[in-house]
Amino acid sequence: MVEKVYPMTLEGKEKLEQELEELKTVKRGEIIERIKIARSFGDLSENSEYESAKDEQAFVEGRITTLETMIRFAQIIDNDGVDQDEVSIGKTVTFVELPDGDEEEYTIVGSAEADPFSGKISNDSPIAQALIGKKLNDEVTISTPGGDMPVKIISVK
Repeated sequence: MVEKVYPMTLEGKEKLEQELEELKTVKRGEIIERIKIARSFGDLSENSEYESAKDEQAFVEGRITTLETMIRFAQIIDNDGVDQDEVSIGKTVTFVELPDGDEEEYTIVGSAEADPFSGKISNDSPIAQALIGKKLNDEVTISTPGGDMPVKIISVK
């Protein structure tokens, strides 16, 4: 079975490694301590503190497994062979919506490090899919759930 590859920037991989380290060294210990304290309250069948701690433990262990997989199959993006003015993963692109001129800026990253609230969009998103491979000053039509959005690329960094 072929494992999924997780394209990401070096910075993104380092962030995932830091999160993994935090979960393994700090969070696990905190949860184990919460479980010990909750067990001391007695009857586990009606112990909400125990249930809550066990749920959190399951979530953290799942996240650790996910992070380990993402890090193991990380593919660091190398833009050396890509033109300076070509949109690709790891680059920040600014475009203007046509014809009214609303300007938007996004950094295109792998899905593992996407954070739309800080301007980092996944390479799998409709916006990124439409922009990847295009160049500075290209006019592109982005298909979104709200309809097609014509844009012009005004900056690629």
